[in-house]
Amino acid sequence: MRTTERFRHFIDYFTTNFPEPKTELHYANPYELIVAVVLSAQCTDKRVNQVMPALVEQFPTPAHLAAATAEDIFPFIRSVSYPNNKAKHLAGLGRMLTEEFGGEVPSSIDELQRLPGVGRKTANVVVSVIYNQPAMAVDTHVFRVSHRLGLVPRTATTPLAVEKALVKHTPEILIPKAHHWLILHGRYICVARQPKCAICPLTSWCKYYATNVAVAAKPASLPEIKRNGTPTSTT
Repeated sequence: MRTTERFRHFIDYFTTNFPEPKTELHYANPYELIVAVVLSAQCTDKRVNQVMPALVEQFPTPAHLAAATAEDIFPFIRSVSYPNNKAKHLAGLGRMLTEEFGGEVPSSIDELQRLPGVGRKTANVVVSVIYNQPAMAVDTHVFRVSHRLGLVPRTATTPLAVEKALVKHTPEILIPKAHHWLILHGRYICVARQPKCAICPLTSWCKYYATNVAVAAKPASLPEIKRNGTPTSTT
């Protein structure tokens, strides 16, 4: 099956069944989203959503975060992954937002990547979710699912290569949604260790299913039977 056909199946299914996907991170404004996305690196959205209310209550604006030290922030995020580093990132992020951007979250990917703790993936999430820009954030779910479905070539071995391949074949208006479709499919069905192919609605065109599951499910060939009913040797 050609790549364009796979994208057509992918887009047809999700636009029909999940036309308005949303991030599972809880946020009320761009500041809260960027803080949540920084915390979500190698951490679950569920855990981030648990720590955000107390963190935002204590540091409700970039200015409040800018006035804090990493030591002030740490107790509020101790249960997320890498809390020491993330506390330092958030303190620096608050200062830069306040001093260089007037307390506003920038809408440029390049400017966002200047902020502590913000890489390309985080920047893409922010401009996609907040500013509805055609940016494709590639996390572990997007990377895994896009390869399994056959949406990107095996030679796309880096997040940036996957991002470019997905953007190339996805209509610009749907890129922000496609990011969420891939994440949610990877989070709940096409999971890392044991993908739930039995309940997946995409198996009819999924490359992983065709080469791993369907082939393994084929019955073994039976030995030839002689007229007297004795099996012949297959060696």
